[in-house]
Amino acid sequence: MLSDFIKQHKLPEDFRLTVKNYYKPLADRIFDKFKQSDKAYFVGINGCQGSGKSTLTDFVASYLRAEYQLNVVVMSLDDFYFSSAKRKQLANDIHPLLATRGVPGTHDMVALENVLTQLAAHETGFSIPRFNKATDEPKAESEWTLVDEPIDIILLEGWCWGVQPQTPAQLLSPINELELQHDTTAAWRNYVNQQLITTYEPLYHKMDFWLALQAPSFDCVYQWRLEQEQKLKARNVDLCDSKIMSPAQILNFTQYFQRLSVQGCNTISNSADAIFHLGYDRKITDIPLTDVVTGSL
Repeated sequence: MLSDFIKQHKLPEDFRLTVKNYYKPLADRIFDKFKQSDKAYFVGINGCQGSGKSTLTDFVASYLRAEYQLNVVVMSLDDFYFSSAKRKQLANDIHPLLATRGVPGTHDMVALENVLTQLAAHETGFSIPRFNKATDEPKAESEWTLVDEPIDIILLEGWCWGVQPQTPAQLLSPINELELQHDTTAAWRNYVNQQLITTYEPLYHKMDFWLALQAPSFDCVYQWRLEQEQKLKARNVDLCDSKIMSPAQILNFTQYFQRLSVQGCNTISNSADAIFHLGYDRKITDIPLTDVVTGSL
């Protein structure tokens, strides 16, 4: 299974060591927690852009299916982004910066809550949305993930998934050039923060277990996100009307994420159930899987 996974994802051979030391112990721990439950088990995974959430969740899902014959589904908060038309409406009605996907307020949280409710009830015959970042639009419903059998474990990852809202005092000063130039009244960041409070935070409590991928700082996010975009471009070389971003656009794009990425780095490790500490090379540092005793989100 591991050899096939490495080949499919084009990973280096030293990924085997990451699996042995970190990913497999995590997956086994999730399984042990699931065995103690009599319901669908939800795992929330937080990490900034490019931190490796997708590779981690894909491996854990593949391992749990192969080793324990479980029905596992992988979900990304990214798949619940609004269409560009809906974001344009938000931009016209609330603030121009909401035209760009990413921050809280640009996801369809009603749809996410409905999916989580159906999964918790072991319902079948419904589909989980998927989003195409290359076109910046939701995929056609025919390409969504069909749930045709009850799901045992749900892995839900997202860059801002689990991040706590900020205080009014924290929202006063702009954090970067984007906010300084385009959010002079703080209306955008206050709206984003309010969305966290009203439509994101209530869903955090549906998670049974939280893992944080802890970046060393926000400085590495641009390079990590640039690598992601280059891989996206390689997978979509023949795509017409591509929305794939240039390095300069990536640099601007990451500014939309900076405030809450920093907030996550500063706070989520205090309340996650487990933490993987990352180095600037995006590899997990030589620290055992950390148990956090302060409780979950």
